[in-house]
Amino acid sequence: MAEVKLLTVIMAGGSGTRLWPLSRESNPKQFLSLAGKESMLQQTLRRVEGLGDSLPLVICNERHRFLAAEQLQELELLDHNVMLEPAGRNTAPAAALAALKAILGGGDPVLLVMAADHVIADGVAFRDAVKEALAYAQSGSLVTMGVEPDRPETGYGYIRTGEELVPGVWRVKEFVEKPSLETAESYLSSGDYFWNSGMFMFRASRYLEELEHHRPDILAACRQALAEAVSDKDFIRVDPAAFKACPADSIDYAVMEKTGDGVVVMLDAGWSDVGAFGALRDVLAKNEDGNALSGDVLVHDSHDNLVIAENMLVATVGLENCIVVQTRDAVLVASRDRVQEVKRIVESLKAAGRSEHELHRQVYRPWGHYDSVEAGERYQVKRICVNRGARLSVQQHHHRAEHWIVVSGTAKVTLDATERLLTENQSIYIPAGSVHSLENPGRIPLELIEVQSGSYLGEDDIVRLEDLYGRCLS
Repeated sequence: MAEVKLLTVIMAGGSGTRLWPLSRESNPKQFLSLAGKESMLQQTLRRVEGLGDSLPLVICNERHRFLAAEQLQELELLDHNVMLEPAGRNTAPAAALAALKAILGGGDPVLLVMAADHVIADGVAFRDAVKEALAYAQSGSLVTMGVEPDRPETGYGYIRTGEELVPGVWRVKEFVEKPSLETAESYLSSGDYFWNSGMFMFRASRYLEELEHHRPDILAACRQALAEAVSDKDFIRVDPAAFKACPADSIDYAVMEKTGDGVVVMLDAGWSDVGAFGALRDVLAKNEDGNALSGDVLVHDSHDNLVIAENMLVATVGLENCIVVQTRDAVLVASRDRVQEVKRIVESLKAAGRSEHELHRQVYRPWGHYDSVEAGERYQVKRICVNRGARLSVQQHHHRAEHWIVVSGTAKVTLDATERLLTENQSIYIPAGSVHSLENPGRIPLELIEVQSGSYLGEDDIVRLEDLYGRCLS
């Protein structure tokens, strides 16, 4: 058999609602550093390093494009390999886009399709499982990886195994949704079920054949979306109208549970999808009292908790089996056995028209980030950080004026066609209606304090006239 190339496809979509308030719609868990210094996406990229014959293809929502690009760039893995979805349509269409792109030019690689936001403790065991799965995928099987359950988990989907082909490899009998506790206990005792890891391997052509047979509507929409795709810097943008018309479905239900060629390979590598705070506590180091602690935390007579402090002291007394998460703009306190219900808080925030489900106090932009330090009637204070070499859009505001005070670095300010260089402790006034821009020409990040004042301070008062990053002009 001729050697088959391998393409790793990393799906970096999803909103991570069960990890609120750490995860927000604008900055979901795959871009957060939850289980190490690097983000979960970056850990995934390192995990597959050297496995494929080319750079991994990362698929993410358009609104997260700059987060994804920046994190790939930090690892020197960014080279026109980020595909953007204009809307979330689950994993089956994402895999279809990857497979269609992979066969352009006549190739037919095996795709290793995996999520960007999972933890795998044993990289060697992971690679061994990939090698075993590769042999089946090369021969035409559609492979998924299953994790042997060690508890009756209600937060995971399950795979029911059929005939055992060789030790550690079975035919897929069915996929089942997240069960009740009683059902999960029966799955555990039967020994016939694995947790669904969400990892798949198949030839690009085989996946498309199965999709054509079982979900031709998904395949047709993805073909049209990719046919009208355009390139933009490091991004591949599929056609928005065609992709938004695509039905949403998972690989599991669109293809894997319907095919007669499904195979499950056991993955014994310390896998977790870190889908809720209980799972996050499980993968973090714990002290002698079973507490997983992060940040400035003091505990007294407290046991089996997860306590995260983002920017202030958090103290607990006599607390047991709880989750405490403090961020700059929200605090969550929950019982560990009810962490799956955190998404109900997110739903309530949305229903109330609040912004905390979507944005952190610190908001990321393609040029850097800003932190909304304080706000009141007719004023707002932000701490702004501009990456070296980056520039904000040329813009103006109709309803507010701004004062900029440089804390560190060098600011190149253009105000109504006049340029000025400002350094530490220098400031400038930006009147309402003036055309202005801000650039960091230096070698270190530029930090400044921005004080806004005026009758209206919303972000939609930005009239964008020029932009380096392809954002819409006003």
